[in-house]
Amino acid sequence: MSEKLSEIPMKRVVLSILLLLISIGSVFSQFDAQMSQYMFHNSSYNPAAVGEDEMIQITGQHRIQWLGIPNAGQTTFFSINSPLKIGKSNNGVGFKFLNDKVGQFVNQSAHLQYAYKKKIGTGVLSIGTDIGFVSLGFNNGDSIQKHLIPIGDYHKIAEDTEIPKSSVVGMSFDMNIGAFYSTPIYYGGLSYLHINNPTVTWGDKSEFKEYGTLFLTGGYNVVLANPKFVLKPSTLFKTDFTSWQLDVSSRLEYDTKYWGGLSYRFQDAVIVLAGINISGGLSIGYSYDLPTSQIITVSSGSHEIVVMYSFEYIFGKRNSKYKSIRIL
Repeated sequence: MSEKLSEIPMKRVVLSILLLLISIGSVFSQFDAQMSQYMFHNSSYNPAAVGEDEMIQITGQHRIQWLGIPNAGQTTFFSINSPLKIGKSNNGVGFKFLNDKVGQFVNQSAHLQYAYKKKIGTGVLSIGTDIGFVSLGFNNGDSIQKHLIPIGDYHKIAEDTEIPKSSVVGMSFDMNIGAFYSTPIYYGGLSYLHINNPTVTWGDKSEFKEYGTLFLTGGYNVVLANPKFVLKPSTLFKTDFTSWQLDVSSRLEYDTKYWGGLSYRFQDAVIVLAGINISGGLSIGYSYDLPTSQIITVSSGSHEIVVMYSFEYIFGKRNSKYKSIRIL
């Protein structure tokens, strides 16, 4: 079968995923960190996406959740990944780190990533895995110890035996798997995080079990009449099989340098996106979440920034090569 013919079924699969996800809506709550600019950081939730751009990629994201609500949460994500040639096979390797704080809880994780890549049609199919650890901590400070306000008539927070009397932390092994198919025009991915359902324990009384989460994503590049303008719709669906969440986004990019757009997270927020590709392989993006739920009465929204640096380094040569990320 020719490359052109073998490309058609894969293209239909990706378009079907996009249409399916756009037709669904609900609310999703789970422990994995939330990021509005998910389309710039596919490897954060799909290990098969490492090494996709044939460049070394360094990405950092920071999110401030729900301004106006004390201790509402802050999330920092960092990753580095690169293509890797082993003999005649193409591969991708990477490392990612998460620091997510909500109230007194601190969720941290670190993973090594690997993906095997095979050219199919005009694109590349990747199968990948993450292995690493998840860590969950609870910081018991004065805000807990001196909290004398009762909840109801018979409960006081400071006297609750289920709340740790000192700061605690636990750690557990974690594993993720994924598949990712990409071409210069479109991409689609499926991944399952926490496949081993890691359990973090705090002493003899408390434990937290992190259940598996399924992620499904897709994106497409639509070149308009003026080829300097490219419309880039994308979507991300995630579920732990008891609840789910869907983001639907669309960005307009001009001259491969500037972009802006809107995103909608069902029953949660409307998101404004903007960014610029700076010379030398550096890109910066910003997003603002305006809540559409009742939380808007106490919060002005959420802010997020992403910084991306993409470059090629060839040993034995003085000069490095730079370019912007192929699919954003």
